[in-house]
Amino acid sequence: MPTNHQILLDNRPEGEATVSNFKQVTSETPALADGQVLVRHHFLSLDPYMRGRMNDSKSYAASQPLGEVMIGGTVGEVAESKHPKFKAGDKVVGMGGWQEYSVVDANQPGALRKVDTTHVPLSHYLGAVGMPGVTAWYGLVKIINPKAGDTVVVSAATGAVGSAFAALAKARGCRAVGIAGGPDKCKYAVEELGFDACIDYKLHKDAYSLAKALKAECPNGIDGYFENVGGMVLDAVLLRMNTFGRIAVCGMIAGYDGQPLPLANPALILVNRLKIEGFIVSEHMEVWPEALTELGTLVGTGKLRPRETVAQGLAAAPEAFLGLLKGKNFGKQLVKLI
Repeated sequence: MPTNHQILLDNRPEGEATVSNFKQVTSETPALADGQVLVRHHFLSLDPYMRGRMNDSKSYAASQPLGEVMIGGTVGEVAESKHPKFKAGDKVVGMGGWQEYSVVDANQPGALRKVDTTHVPLSHYLGAVGMPGVTAWYGLVKIINPKAGDTVVVSAATGAVGSAFAALAKARGCRAVGIAGGPDKCKYAVEELGFDACIDYKLHKDAYSLAKALKAECPNGIDGYFENVGGMVLDAVLLRMNTFGRIAVCGMIAGYDGQPLPLANPALILVNRLKIEGFIVSEHMEVWPEALTELGTLVGTGKLRPRETVAQGLAAAPEAFLGLLKGKNFGKQLVKLI
């Protein structure tokens, strides 16, 4: 069995996460038992939710245990199988973590899923046609539930979730407006992702300035908002929400270091009778087949052209992850392991 390189959570961050929170180790891959599959990972997904898992505090998911392999989605190839439904060479997606190989109990429902790379590149199953894409789909379709002509807004518009949002919204006849950081990201959002407009939040020093920019790009107000950031961005959007607007809360990356995120004008929730709903996409597995079918079609037909930032080698994962938290990635952040 092959030697495996792994990255563990060595200690918990105090405030901002650092490279010293992680530790790389080498281990021997155990022999397979019946029903198990050995997967050689090709790509590792890096996602903002991982930062929340590093804290030892109440959150929507259990904390990442110290001294264990960091959690993370992976795509790769079956290297060896003792399960009848999988054979060597099968391309698969799972939660293999920050390591080069994983041994998976393939009898566990949802632990490993075969994927078709004929029309969709393998790496996209960690982004547009994977968990981030389904996240965008659920927040838009099930919570915002727009009708044709609605104006919908998403923060972190060029990230893995936001990238899928525009294509899904345009397919439903909506005006899609993004919020992103920097002119290059905003240009990409409009020219490649299909947003009707994109606002550079870095040009605005406070929520009122950002709300003024939102008013210019959303002259009929905002009917639905997909929240990834929190803080000033949420305050600005609340100032522009229409009566009976819907807000899908997916992430609050502005608060992942542990500091509280005060809300400037909470009375607007009542004044505009807003529906605000947080969600975790893994709790809604029943929608994944429908969502993945639509997302796969959008990618296969070129209507969704996701961009990727790829770090090389497992050792690069911690730095790439910290860069993701600061918005240094462009599109989906991956680590190439092979």
